[in-house]
Amino acid sequence: MRLRTTGLLLSSLPFSLVAQAQSAFFTESSASVLLHNYYMDRDYKDPANPALKRELREWAQGVTLDFKSGYTEGPIGFGLDLHSMTGIKLDSSPDRAGTQLLPLDSKGRAEDDYSNFGGVAKARYAKSKLNHGRMVLTLPVAYSSPGRLLPQMFQGTTFQSEDIDNLTLLGGYLDRIKFRDSSNYEHIRVTAQNGRFRDVDSSGFSYVGAKYNVAPNLTASYYHATLNDIYRQDYIWLVHDTPLGPGSLKTDFRWVGSREDGAANAGKVDNDNYGVVFRYSLGGHTFSTGYMALFGDTAQPYMGRSEPSPTVEGAIATDFLNAKERTWQIRYDYNFAAVGIPGLTAMLWHMRGDNIELPERMGGRGLYERESQAQVAYVIQSGPLQGLGFKVRHAWYRNDFTQAATFRDNNDLRVNILYTWKLW
Repeated sequence: MRLRTTGLLLSSLPFSLVAQAQSAFFTESSASVLLHNYYMDRDYKDPANPALKRELREWAQGVTLDFKSGYTEGPIGFGLDLHSMTGIKLDSSPDRAGTQLLPLDSKGRAEDDYSNFGGVAKARYAKSKLNHGRMVLTLPVAYSSPGRLLPQMFQGTTFQSEDIDNLTLLGGYLDRIKFRDSSNYEHIRVTAQNGRFRDVDSSGFSYVGAKYNVAPNLTASYYHATLNDIYRQDYIWLVHDTPLGPGSLKTDFRWVGSREDGAANAGKVDNDNYGVVFRYSLGGHTFSTGYMALFGDTAQPYMGRSEPSPTVEGAIATDFLNAKERTWQIRYDYNFAAVGIPGLTAMLWHMRGDNIELPERMGGRGLYERESQAQVAYVIQSGPLQGLGFKVRHAWYRNDFTQAATFRDNNDLRVNILYTWKLW
């Protein structure tokens, strides 16, 4: 009898351990649905040219289902994240399609819908995490653009460790990218806007980085990234906060150095980008001013149809990263919580770049570009619609490039309505 009882206990032990290991996988999981309604109207102001569209205007609905598991118990925990993203056409026509809210068919018409499904297998040991699959990244060197209906996705493997106090170590290898208006994963390429580089694919993108909290009010980051046989890039980022008078001053300094890599399939790469932004906050007010200067023979490279993380952020019509460009910005933000209206914010912003060098067919040397924006956003703070957000942004972009250039004079209006429904 004793032997039989012992045998039953031993046979049930593995199942008990498995159940315990799996419990955190489910109990620490979360799931949500993000609804994103997006209207975009871009009115080009070029001189009459029947070969160019004068207006892009579309309306679409995005639905993202996101599941994130916890980790199984044990020294090494395992987990799984899954996502499903769908974009649905609400309004479009062939003469105004092309906002990148929706993919286009072979005749230039917007598809009725598009979708993609993916996931990430993940593992954790202590405070180190390894992810493999399809994911959104918000790194200075690899950034999933949030500027359209659905975000860009990267395919690959990433690593992050916080085992050392105040230090975060990162690394990764990416071999595919899904553009924000596509369901397919493609090779990563370099941006070739304004004839900067040859439009070629790369076999993959790798990066390593470190973020160190030097002091409670000072953070330093360094990244090294390589787009194989196209460019290599070093990135230094310093952020400092300090009280100043009745408010606080935030200083944001970034340097990006770029050179060609390996076979240099996209052509020569030679660029150093230095920039700084000062932000002074007082009550509900934030005043910002910044300057960015590019040196070298070429523009700053970054992954094609992605977005860079330049020192001066916020542009939606251009990137201000042309060769020799000098850029300054001023910005004003106000948070109406300071006067008893939490959730309501407003922003005014202006940016101008000059001293630009482009190929002769696009205008040559001594060119300029400028962009201005006004934005109002509101998030409902309580009640049955708590978390429902509205944002309206209007931008005006002008330059003196020729019509052969990628960027064209335009007025841009965007309306976003977002709501996240937490399932558990």
